[in-house]
Amino acid sequence: MADCQLLCGDALDVIRGLESSSLDVTITSPPYNIGKEYEQNRPLSEYLSWCRGWLHELHRVTKPTGSLWLNLGYVEVEGSGRAVPLAYLLWNQSPFYLLQEIVWHYGAGVASRRAFSPRNEKWLWFVKDHEHYTFNLDAVRDPNVKYPNQKKNGKLKCNPLGKNPGDVWILPKVTSGRGRASGERTAHPAQFPLAVVKRIILASSNPGELILDPFAGSGSTLVASLHCQRRCIGVELRADYCAIAERRIRAARARHEELALFE
Repeated sequence: MADCQLLCGDALDVIRGLESSSLDVTITSPPYNIGKEYEQNRPLSEYLSWCRGWLHELHRVTKPTGSLWLNLGYVEVEGSGRAVPLAYLLWNQSPFYLLQEIVWHYGAGVASRRAFSPRNEKWLWFVKDHEHYTFNLDAVRDPNVKYPNQKKNGKLKCNPLGKNPGDVWILPKVTSGRGRASGERTAHPAQFPLAVVKRIILASSNPGELILDPFAGSGSTLVASLHCQRRCIGVELRADYCAIAERRIRAARARHEELALFE
């Protein structure tokens, strides 16, 4: 079973204590600075400065072939915009190279009467070296191909493993509410689904490599890492969220042990 370590503490303090070039991938969704119960609301300039601090430290501890996947929402910029993607304010605030923006589209979400209802979030895919980075496309190909047996000059036009998923990922959100809550739903108010994280892990790392989530929340990155046979470190400031993540990690370990009995 892959190693998994959950630390209840401050993300920046933990990252500063890590060895340089020791991480393969960081997958995280930091507080958006929009007044959620789990975050400290700061002036935008102060928030961006805080982000720059841990982004630079993450670059230091990432291996040359490693990457950072950053999930961010939207924020109001006074006098400029009601819903400005935080990703656009942070993409150049670290030494990482921005390789691609992935749009995660989901069906459920909040409703709006004076604008279109928001149904997507951004994932920014950063790499340390844009010429040499881990990308396992075959591990995440989409088997849902419309014409899988179509040929040209006697050869299959489509890879038999499936197609490239593209840069718009249509994957369900973790929903809440009586009769409609997702099976993986926890008490954490901003939980992202395992399906999204597993795709990132499989594409950007190899079995046994080390994954970090410095803002672990409900522990989705850690659980997905265990499912994918990766080592992982999670950091979470709030003790109640650490407790949620710990329960999910124990369940993931038990699931692995149960499956191992039938191998």
